[in-house]
Amino acid sequence: MCVMGNLTNAIEVYIKRLLAASPNATLMLQRKELAERFQCVPSQINYVLATRFTVERGYLVESRRGEGGYLRIKRLDLNKERVNQLLSMLEELEREVTANEVLGLINRLMEARIITRRESGIMKVALTQGLRSRDQLLSRAKVEMMAEILEILLHDS
Repeated sequence: MCVMGNLTNAIEVYIKRLLAASPNATLMLQRKELAERFQCVPSQINYVLATRFTVERGYLVESRRGEGGYLRIKRLDLNKERVNQLLSMLEELEREVTANEVLGLINRLMEARIITRRESGIMKVALTQGLRSRDQLLSRAKVEMMAEILEILLHDS
């Protein structure tokens, strides 16, 4: 049995090796099977993912619990500056935003080459449709939609 730090390191190295061998830098794993492989509890796997596979470190982790649950880990091909830029943009969505702010955010995403001109146009129409002015606040649903769109774009980067 490994010491806690060594176990954490071993799990991290194993996952990184699998990612390196994956043609699209994406893995689908079962938390339970991974825990069995390393003879640890599933919460240890959660700890490794939460501390070693973060967006700041260039990874995106999606987790579904329960029967048939899975872990999807994707290595992002983003430099640290680009990730930090996107994270700060995501933080802006935690409060109420105006149509003007959303349009500015979409333009910054396009300038940073995180989205294409076409994606920018689609997002602008979807998020500002029905607003009377650029100063009008977006509904909570539209703000959540914006966050989901950004998450999808991160997955596909």
